[in-house]
Amino acid sequence: MSWRIFIASLRTAAARSAGALGDAVMPRLCAFCGTECTRCESFCCRGCHADLPWNDIQCGRCAQPMQLPPGDGIDCAACQQQPPPFSLACAPLRYAFPVDAAIKALKFRRRLDYVPAFGAILSAAAASLPADIDALLPVPLHWRRHASRGFNQAAELCKPLQRRSGLPVLTGFHRARATPYQSGLSAAERSRNLRAAFKARGHMEARHVLIVDDVITTGETCRQLAGAVLAAGAESVSVLALARAGP
Repeated sequence: MSWRIFIASLRTAAARSAGALGDAVMPRLCAFCGTECTRCESFCCRGCHADLPWNDIQCGRCAQPMQLPPGDGIDCAACQQQPPPFSLACAPLRYAFPVDAAIKALKFRRRLDYVPAFGAILSAAAASLPADIDALLPVPLHWRRHASRGFNQAAELCKPLQRRSGLPVLTGFHRARATPYQSGLSAAERSRNLRAAFKARGHMEARHVLIVDDVITTGETCRQLAGAVLAAGAESVSVLALARAGP
């Protein structure tokens, strides 16, 4: 056995021992039901994982849930009428119980314990995205909302993706206007609310940017941010969100 193999085996054994010790001291619990799932890497037990509202059939352009699979290269009616500036969007879950309640708890009650489970789901979904993505961009919060909330939920969800992919996280974009909450607004009101809300600090080198967010509702946030990214020099934009609201 070579020294390199021997050292590698020692490191693997040490990592396993550390993981076992960590599970013994602080057992890994399912984020949704609280049961122990020591052998589960996603912080979501098998039962809850199977019961989550998976967005199995979705528009390849905007991730909107659909009843029937669209044909190859065919977008949903909304995308055909008003094509978004991003090339594709993916949302592994539908915005339905218990995902909707968990996302609200994360955002408004600081339940950051959901992040490992959500991050694992996003990382698995990211495996199907284009290989030429070269940067990640969590949807920015206005500094006032960031200060009052204490964190940016999109940035927290982006951290597991960054660790697994090794891609850089862009920080050259900011929310220039403190827009009201989008919830409760119509599609037209959301569009007016977010117009010119995002600004870039100079030109950027990334060619294919992946926008990361928690929920796509009408897609207006991603439309506006994607437009700012393209204006700053990117060639294409894709979107990855945890959940997608229905039409």
